[in-house]
Parts: sequence; C-alpha cells; structure tokens
Amino acid sequence: MICILKEKPFQSRVSSVLNRDVKQYGKKYLFDECEETCWNSDQGSPQWIAIELESAEAIHSFKIQFQGGFAGSKCHLETGMVAGDMEKVESFYPEDVNSVQTFQLTKPVTAKYMKFVFESSTDFFGRIIVYKLEVFGAP
Repeated sequence: MICILKEKPFQSRVSSVLNRDVKQYGKKYLFDECEETCWNSDQGSPQWIAIELESAEAIHSFKIQFQGGFAGSKCHLETGMVAGDMEKVESFYPEDVNSVQTFQLTKPVTAKYMKFVFESSTDFFGRIIVYKLEVFGAP
C-alpha cells in the first residue's frame, strides 16, 4: 500500500485553527512529517479535516496521531466523488493516546473527496490536536 498524500497532489481544509494562528498550528503541519508540529483546532464540536485529491483513488486505511487529552472520541470518515455529495462510510473510535493509530476500512472505497469528522473530543472544550494524518491506497 502507498501513502496517497505523499504520492499524489491534494488540497486540504480544516474546520478551525486555535486562535487563528495558522503559522503555529495550521493544517500544513498534518502532513509535514515533523514530530514537533501539529494542527490544533479551536474549541467546539464537530471539528474536521477535509482532503481533495486531484483524481479518485482507492482508499483502504488511514493512520492518525493525536495528542493525548485532545483526541477525537467519536469520529467518522465521509467520502465521495463530488464535494457536496459525500457519504459516511465508516465510524472509528480512537484511543486517547499519543501514539500513531491505524484504522482499516471495512470495505475499501474509491473517492476524490474525504472528510475526517471528529464528532466529539476527549478535551472538555472540543479541541483536537493531530500530529500526523496518512491515507493509504493500493500500489
């Protein structure tokens, strides 16, 4: 399996950034492979990360690394071929830990758009902190 976000062009958006400080906590830090940087959302639920691929890809699994205490607790993945017409394809329930967690999709999907929705957080204020997000597909 290949990491689609390392091999293919994509664009991303996030629901919010802590204090609108994109220089310190922006979305680019989800994909920079640096252990010291992260995306930090502002407070409130739900929070989300949306990704638009240049072309449709088969998606099999993903890895995500939260900061303990600021992890998503009830989450789901939405995918689709059109941004405004996405379907919920899988719920996932991360542990409240600092380590990288891997989630295998029950049934692989082909999509151009995906949205990771964090319906609730382990943080009382609904903040989410993510150090790493990788999406995997077929070689």
